[in-house]
Amino acid sequence: MGAEQGVARPPAVVWDESVLAYDLGGDHPLNPVRLDLTVRLATALGVLDGVDPIAPAHATDPELERVHDPAYLAAVRAAPSTAWDLGHGLGTTDNPVFDRMHEASSLIVGGSLAAARQIASGAADRAVSIAGGLHHAMRDRAAGFCVYNDCAVAISWLLDNGFDRVAYVDTDVHHGDGVQAAFYDDPRVLTVSLHQSPLSLWPGTGRPAELGGPNAEGTAVNVALPPGTPDRGWLRAFHAVVPSLLTAFRPQVLVTQCGVDSHREDPLADLSLTVDGHRAIYRALRHLADTTANGKWLALGGGGYELVRVVPRSWTHLLATVLDRDVDPRVPLPASWISHVARTAPNWPLPTTMTEGADTSFAPWDGSGGDPVDEAVRATRRAVFPLHGLDPEDARD
Repeated sequence: MGAEQGVARPPAVVWDESVLAYDLGGDHPLNPVRLDLTVRLATALGVLDGVDPIAPAHATDPELERVHDPAYLAAVRAAPSTAWDLGHGLGTTDNPVFDRMHEASSLIVGGSLAAARQIASGAADRAVSIAGGLHHAMRDRAAGFCVYNDCAVAISWLLDNGFDRVAYVDTDVHHGDGVQAAFYDDPRVLTVSLHQSPLSLWPGTGRPAELGGPNAEGTAVNVALPPGTPDRGWLRAFHAVVPSLLTAFRPQVLVTQCGVDSHREDPLADLSLTVDGHRAIYRALRHLADTTANGKWLALGGGGYELVRVVPRSWTHLLATVLDRDVDPRVPLPASWISHVARTAPNWPLPTTMTEGADTSFAPWDGSGGDPVDEAVRATRRAVFPLHGLDPEDARD
């Protein structure tokens, strides 16, 4: 039963330390310490005051089989005790096998499902699970540090539980290929990915010409940005493409993957955003959820491999934005958090505030620019906008 009309529905936060068991081990870039440090920072800043986090349950096999083959689930279960010939993308450098891999991976999916259920039930209009966002996993294989695709499972579940039109916006530096593949021929799901050009970054997909299957042409949208794109270029591209498409598509809920590996200090990619840019992205997503998706917003985490200086600050801003508790960028980092990090990573140079002092203002796209970002915008608009009744050359669309 939904919440009573007029009764405030505070946003939901899905979190429990048990999600830290999704640990690919050793020196793997996807280190769960980034989640722990995020929650510690958000707690120390008061962002989570009075919030009772929802602990996730493991996703069941039928829930996982919404987007994954049963044989793949069996392979993931068996992998820790299988010596060789794993297949399915398992046992690679990107996706090493670890103990209780199925259990840890299904818990991440369970977290995103718990967030989706909060929205579908009417208990909350917004929900966030920073442990989610594993957008590369395919139907029968692991890829890009992702064993199960929690984003796709949550969207599939929403489609069967009261929602007929779901928009997915992916701000990770890597193309949201697994989610695009899951719904490539489904007209009920609009997938929008802004990412570094596939000519210069794995997985090598996400070109503007990838538009969706024959039953859903125009519902796959890709903005392929050149290496080095800074805040102002990224935001210019976002606002030139995403608001118009969401307005035309009229989603009933907005699902976002909020990877922060687009940061200029991220070791695995080459965009040049800042923590301030990430904060501006989240505020733009919140506005679009309010204006195009009836206020319904499911926010998930994703990539991000500068574990101390970037992810905790950016995702604290994400939590604060979802909760309408925006953090003043100038606020100093709490001494307790700095002390904890100094003990666990004594040689890591630490920031002092929640900002990098970046100017996130940008000139709105007007169709006349000729730099590489404008060319990327133009390519996407020309490929997709006519399929939604929009004029690619008219900046008002």
